[in-house]
Amino acid sequence: MATGHIPDYVVAADGSDYLFTFMVFFTLGLILLLGIGYFTLHSIPEKMAHASNHSQFQIVGILALLALFTHNNVFWVIAIVIAGFRFPDYLTPMESIAQSLSRLPGLKSLEPNLEGATPSEPEPTVVPTPEKEG
Repeated sequence: MATGHIPDYVVAADGSDYLFTFMVFFTLGLILLLGIGYFTLHSIPEKMAHASNHSQFQIVGILALLALFTHNNVFWVIAIVIAGFRFPDYLTPMESIAQSLSRLPGLKSLEPNLEGATPSEPEPTVVPTPEKEG
């Protein structure tokens, strides 16, 4: 029997199977690349929150981990929405307004009393009553 026309992927007489060996390495490499891609995809919300120094960084990280371990995509979507949306800062303008008001003349300071003393009671005002004639 002539072996000149047999393709290379057929098992040789010594038992070496080149196609099987190639497919084993190809499959292992593909699984590794898919795993790296999967973990990279799940870390996108954390990278977004970390890059913008987001105040809800821990919430985004927890949601991304929940999405990773439970395979619920809704957690990942919520994490990416929170990471992409910057919540407005209402506290800083309010503090600035309070400080500006405390500097106005005639107004008492808005800072809390730290000595432990009770705030003074307002003095009662005496309203004169009209006298009856008669």
